[in-house]
Amino acid sequence: MSGATPWLSPATGARLGHAGALAWLAGADAVLLGERHDRAADHRWQLHVAAGLAAHRPIVMGFEMFPARLDPVLADWVAGGLSEEDFLARAEWSTVWGFPAELYMPLFRFCREMGVAMVGLNCRRDLVRAVGAGGWDAVPEEAREGLTPARPSPPAYRRFIFELTGGARPGRMATSPDGPAFDRFVRAQEVWDRAFATRIHAASARQGSPLVVGIIGLGHLLWGGGVSWQLADLGMDKVRVAIPWMPDDPLPEAGMADAICMLPSGDDPAGA
Repeated sequence: MSGATPWLSPATGARLGHAGALAWLAGADAVLLGERHDRAADHRWQLHVAAGLAAHRPIVMGFEMFPARLDPVLADWVAGGLSEEDFLARAEWSTVWGFPAELYMPLFRFCREMGVAMVGLNCRRDLVRAVGAGGWDAVPEEAREGLTPARPSPPAYRRFIFELTGGARPGRMATSPDGPAFDRFVRAQEVWDRAFATRIHAASARQGSPLVVGIIGLGHLLWGGGVSWQLADLGMDKVRVAIPWMPDDPLPEAGMADAICMLPSGDDPAGA
């Protein structure tokens, strides 16, 4: 967070100081903070931003890392009823998420110490696979976890996901982001996007209308699609996507996010 103007608007190229950026983000109904799951700097940045937003107004934090069925465990953790070891065991960390817990524990401790409610955003993988294979009509309504069919993703988001998953390459059936061979993958991706959006939308309706801060991988957030696209379909369009960026990352482009925070170099990508 060094420097006076670490924040950048990709749409305009304008730069903004940290305090001004946080004030602007705090005016949203939801702020989605992106991450590369294995990069410690991203998680430190998420913690800094969440703490700043909590100074502006009450927040609830939603985590991609947890399925919604584990909300009672998250509530017990925030209430102080669990040790860290018990929390990770009861939250099934070793099976629901494949990244080291130490990358995320500062965020979890912040929620506990500050009394910030935590909610799980995810759904079960079987639902994702079933919709990917056969669409929403292939899943009985009682097995949909309260989710509704996803809004079809915009072309820019499909292109982003296509390139993120390797693009056109020898042996891949999907040769373009617009082809029907890519539809199955996109349908599966949209289940996650819809699940995250549905849980965020519900959290925003809590007493006091808190700001919902989503901790979510970049692959669900960029280019106007993903979670913010599904939230707009649910009637929640005052949503801002903010992401961290480092000098070695590709240059940011207009349209990829609402705000980018330029982090200093030198972080160990997989270190804590």
